[in-house]
Amino acid sequence: MRIVIVGDGKVGVTLTEQLSKEGHDIVIVDSNEQVLQESSNRYDIMTICGNGASLTVQKEAGVGDSDLLIAATSEDEVNLLTCILGRKLGVKHTIARVRNPEYAQQLAFLKEELGLSLSINPERTAAIEILNLLRFPAALKRDTFAKGRVEIIELKVSADSPLNGCRLSDLPKISKSAPILICAVTRGEDVYIPSGDFCLQAGDKINVTGTLQNLTAFVRQLKIIERRIRYVMLIGGSRVAFYLSAALSADGTDVKIIERDPERCEQLAAQLPRATIICADGSRPSVLATEGFEHCDALVTLTDIDEENIVVSMYASQMGVPKVITKINGTEYNAVCRNVGVECAVSPKSLVCSDIVRYVRAMENTSEDAMLTLHRIVDNRVDALEFLVTNDTLHQNEKLRDIKLKPNLLLTSINRNGKILIPGGNDYLQKGDSVVIVTTSDHIYHNINAIFA
Repeated sequence: MRIVIVGDGKVGVTLTEQLSKEGHDIVIVDSNEQVLQESSNRYDIMTICGNGASLTVQKEAGVGDSDLLIAATSEDEVNLLTCILGRKLGVKHTIARVRNPEYAQQLAFLKEELGLSLSINPERTAAIEILNLLRFPAALKRDTFAKGRVEIIELKVSADSPLNGCRLSDLPKISKSAPILICAVTRGEDVYIPSGDFCLQAGDKINVTGTLQNLTAFVRQLKIIERRIRYVMLIGGSRVAFYLSAALSADGTDVKIIERDPERCEQLAAQLPRATIICADGSRPSVLATEGFEHCDALVTLTDIDEENIVVSMYASQMGVPKVITKINGTEYNAVCRNVGVECAVSPKSLVCSDIVRYVRAMENTSEDAMLTLHRIVDNRVDALEFLVTNDTLHQNEKLRDIKLKPNLLLTSINRNGKILIPGGNDYLQKGDSVVIVTTSDHIYHNINAIFA
């Protein structure tokens, strides 16, 4: 497909990297010639220097002949104007990044008039991700499939865990009545799609799939104490803090926000009457101690400085805060976070890029048996994909033990009329099933038949 991306910031660069890797024809528009040159040197793309909301620039970029226009500049109004102009020129699909909370209601009301196929809000998306993690505190990451019926969560194997030294073929002895499946394992820098003879070790991070009920039961059987989140401290009064605090307060959770900017504190106090707003520097241990951070159930670092978020998270973890979540902007810090013990990190830009890539793949997949859902897990090194079984699907009603799949691929769940099956050798596929498979991200599968050897 031909895709025009307006804005070559962090979101634009991440999108360019992923979409160009998948073979799309990418055109980047930005007013900064230096960043365009850097992108041009790194990727096989076309670049145009200019204002993406300009009719002349859009015509030069060939927006009218393109399949998709993505407006991802730092200005909401420019993004909306860019998309309106692009639709007038004839582009088929438009995506705008809109961050201002005040525009949310207007976007829903004016979506058709604006001609938007999709609007994305990195801060709101990150807040939802953090909220889901706080609702399941044992999980380091969390993704859902089959309209919320199936989840994949990430857990860490501790030295005293029953999983330490466990062979996966023996897992039913531990999980007992909770049918779950370990579908990916991270050990150091290596990622495995494990078979039954794989043996877990302390320090492994495992991705476990199952229903929420079964995953909750599995966590209890591992003797991981799920402490209910009643009091959350947020460091930094960013837009993410606003969205997250509003959602937590609606759940009845006590929220305290520590923000150093007095003007921003006044805004938050007016917008969030149920939250406690403290005007202070939340990166200082003395401030954290004064505000009683050791008594909170969870601490979330949401400043605009990644290094500050990481350091405060490390300190909170060392001081025994039960759940610590770190917001990071740059994906280059993922490895750093893993190495320094910051295990629960959320990147707004990565989440939004995943949503856009998912939309692009959905545009490509028009056949009935095409991919329904895509989630990138394990720092984007593993794909979890959902497909529908149709009349054209091969190997229907054959026992799974008799079907050969491609290497580094695992069938993790089957949704049959709302009932979730964790597949064994005697299970089979039938028309109408939706299935989730997990595979390493260097393989791209556009339909279910591509997974068979």
